[in-house]
Amino acid sequence: MLNTNKINTGRRFQGFASQYAIYIVLVLLIIGITIYNPSFLSVNSLRDILIQSSTRAIIALGVAFILITAGTDLSAGRIVGLTAVISASMLQSSDYAARFFPNLPHLHVLLPIALAILAGLLCGLVNGLVVSKLNVPPFIATLGTMVAVYGLNSLYFDMEPNNSQPIGGLRKDFTAIGTGYIGEGQYSVPYIVLIAIFVAFIVWVIFTKTKLGKYMYAIGGNIQAAKVSGINVAKYLIYIYAIAGALYGLAGVLEASRTGGATNNYGNMYELDAIAACVVGGVSTTGGIGTVPGVMVGVLIFTIINYGLTFIGISPYWQLIIKGLIIVAAVAFDMRKYAAKK
Repeated sequence: MLNTNKINTGRRFQGFASQYAIYIVLVLLIIGITIYNPSFLSVNSLRDILIQSSTRAIIALGVAFILITAGTDLSAGRIVGLTAVISASMLQSSDYAARFFPNLPHLHVLLPIALAILAGLLCGLVNGLVVSKLNVPPFIATLGTMVAVYGLNSLYFDMEPNNSQPIGGLRKDFTAIGTGYIGEGQYSVPYIVLIAIFVAFIVWVIFTKTKLGKYMYAIGGNIQAAKVSGINVAKYLIYIYAIAGALYGLAGVLEASRTGGATNNYGNMYELDAIAACVVGGVSTTGGIGTVPGVMVGVLIFTIINYGLTFIGISPYWQLIIKGLIIVAAVAFDMRKYAAKK
């Protein structure tokens, strides 16, 4: 009887650890860095972490759409770069000497933002069409888009009279989106954090309350079963890739606004951080499994690694090693956990 109780207790503990492992890791990470340097828990540090997490979270949420369908998206970072350049190029101050478009009239701030998001959506739409209609594996399809989008962005960035010079001098009504706050003092809340939270809520609604979300999980769980059950897989894959592209577009706009400029190299390798955050946050690499809270916590973990280890003076090279080990461990845990359920 005693042995049975011990076994049951052990199983309950394992189940709890498996269910909440990502949150346990986050708490332990914060505790460890705080013990080393107690000032890490200051309001300013926490605000900086949230600001840095905001655009990364939006990219990761877009990538999560794709991963849950058992796909992948290597083009996310380059789409971020394209949309950052598009929005920044049309939202420079009229008195800035090196304007991208010297004769461009003053545009309402929302118009270039909408155009940039639309550009991201169109890139995602291309990905969806290639994957669903041409049956090209997502890895290859998005790899091709990644290269093509970077080339297109570089051609645009190199146009006369800019000639590949970093785009600066952005309008205050644009940069305020990425750097402004609601409220005053140390407890003010950045606009960009509120935008990320709002986007996360909308994505959560899509994942859990809509037909698109239901079909997305079905496609990722078993695409053949989804087809047999009457789901128009091609149509919903196009929707999913297009939504992901729009999210990358929004992230590119916010990144340009937050940093006050843009170049064609913005967003480089962001897709790898997003994929890693999703996997660490519980999005299964085999498809069909993933949650918005998990993705957000995964993003926070990687931001805390970058910010926290820099905060306590750890070399960036060690940070890369630590991140790599976490990614491999997360994938290994993911494969083992879901293989055991089959």
